[in-house]
Amino acid sequence: MSTSYTIDSYLVTPHDLDLALRKNVYSRLSTAPRIIPLCASWFLPNDPKKRTGIQSFLESRIPKARFFDLDAVKDHESPYPHMLPSAEIFAKAMGELGIRRDDSVVIYDSSDLGIFSAPRVAWTLKVFGHDGVHILNNYKLWVDQGYPVEKGEEVTPYDKVDYPVPTLDKSKVISFEELKERISERNKEGAEEVQVLDARPARRFEGKDPEPREGLSSGHIPNSISIPFSDVISARTKALLPGPELKLYFETKNIDPNKPIIASCGTGVTAAVLDAALTEAGYPEEGRKIYDGSWTEWAQRVKPEEELIVKKK
Repeated sequence: MSTSYTIDSYLVTPHDLDLALRKNVYSRLSTAPRIIPLCASWFLPNDPKKRTGIQSFLESRIPKARFFDLDAVKDHESPYPHMLPSAEIFAKAMGELGIRRDDSVVIYDSSDLGIFSAPRVAWTLKVFGHDGVHILNNYKLWVDQGYPVEKGEEVTPYDKVDYPVPTLDKSKVISFEELKERISERNKEGAEEVQVLDARPARRFEGKDPEPREGLSSGHIPNSISIPFSDVISARTKALLPGPELKLYFETKNIDPNKPIIASCGTGVTAAVLDAALTEAGYPEEGRKIYDGSWTEWAQRVKPEEELIVKKK
């Protein structure tokens, strides 16, 4: 059976996803590319309500959705949270989720938080070369607008598949060593000017509020720009703002689309929210990277004498 309705945009409305799922009905024996809803719900470890992603998934989900565990599909050898997994770990996780290489995957968050962790999972799929990647904007609206949901621990079964081990696109990621070098060379003649966007709340960026991780200094990378991820999300719907509004916002922050952009945050999750917002605002993907270790790595690895942690006085 051939696909009768395709999704073209990176951000998908509830209406368009519902239409796609209703028009593209597959049997378990079908080998045609499918549209698969993938729940990426994740909550901070210090969540005051003690919520978890899997709990959110079991309480309410899109019918036939699957759950991507951000705390499980990562580099378990790294001391920093949520570092990208190896290609082998990624392929194993995708295969266990029954996702084939040619499937289109629509990733979504919890209805409580709105856009939060889904962009990180979407970025992970893109970094490993999965072509059909989309973000639902967003599950809160899906629920509020009355689209169908499943509840309970009885999840629609699916068959595991063999997902080929991909190649990591290193052009979309920047390491601590490379970022430190580029920051250190910033004012040297001929050095390429980079724009580091920090998605953490402004007071953590300024060094006035503590980091969630005990003992970690707050502050920011020299010459970085504070872009709290909440600024690119609607306070009412918790969805990403429309493209024209995002474009205007980034312009007010003097973000130049012709210069390299590096997104950072606390642990590499909400940096991907900024990356998705840049895409929606029409900024080119070429030259954009995410600093995977983000502030948790930076604040632990730089030395005091290097003066690479800045606080606002």
